[in-house]
Amino acid sequence: MATDNLIGLVSREMEATASDVPLYRRLKSAIEAAIRSNALKTGAVLPGERILAEALSISRVTVRKALALLEAEGQLNRRHGSKTEIGSRVEKSLSTLTSFSEDILARGLKPGCLWLSKQISRPSPAEMMALGIAGNTNVVRMRRVRTADGTPIAVEVSAVPVRFLPSPEMVQDSLYEALDARGFLPQRAIQRMRSRGASLEDARHLHCEAGAPLLMTERRCFLADGQIVEYCETRYKGDVYDFVFELQR
Repeated sequence: MATDNLIGLVSREMEATASDVPLYRRLKSAIEAAIRSNALKTGAVLPGERILAEALSISRVTVRKALALLEAEGQLNRRHGSKTEIGSRVEKSLSTLTSFSEDILARGLKPGCLWLSKQISRPSPAEMMALGIAGNTNVVRMRRVRTADGTPIAVEVSAVPVRFLPSPEMVQDSLYEALDARGFLPQRAIQRMRSRGASLEDARHLHCEAGAPLLMTERRCFLADGQIVEYCETRYKGDVYDFVFELQR
C-alpha cells in the first residue's frame, strides 16, 4: 500500500476514534483497522517513526508507544536497525474442529505447505497408542511446514491408518479434503496442548532461534462412529499463533 494512502487511511481512523482516547492508542487502533481490512497485508513494511510522526502531526514518542504495543501483541515485527513489518499472527478457536487451511483463510491469508515427507510406514509407539492400532498396521505419515502468505507458521506431523487413506499421494494441499472425498471426514477431536522449546530442526523450518517458545498440540480426530481417523502433532510458532477459548458458565 502506498505511503500516502496508508497515512490517509490511518488519519481517518484516528479522527473517527473518540477524542478522549490517548493518541498512541488511537494510532494503534487505526493501524489494527488497516490490518484487519487487509489494507496492510502480512509482510508489508510500515513507514518509519519519523515519517509517521510528521505526516500525522504527532510526536515520535506517541508513534513509538503505539508500535511497541502492536509488537507486543505480535501484530508487528520490529528488529533493531531493520524495517517494521506487519506480522502474521493467527487466532485459532479451540471450540470448533477446523483445518489449518480454514483457520488461515478466515484471517484473509493464503494457506500453504512445504512437504517434508509423505510415506507409508509402521506406526510409532505414540501413534499406536493414540490411534488404537497394532504395531503391524501401516499408517500414512505426513510431515510438512504449514505457511500463511508464505510465512512458516507450524511444523505438522499427521498419521492416518491406511484403511482410511491407502496412499499419501491422495493428499495434495488438504488432508481433510482427501479424507472427505473418501467419506472419512473427522467429526470431533480431543486435543492436548503444551509448550516446548524449538529444536534445531524446528528452528530451521520455522525461521526462529533454537529454544524459541513453541505451542505444541497433540490431536486425535474421530469419525461419527467413534473410530480414530487421525493423530496429529503440530508445533506452532509462539509469536504468531494465538489459541482462543470461549468460556461459559
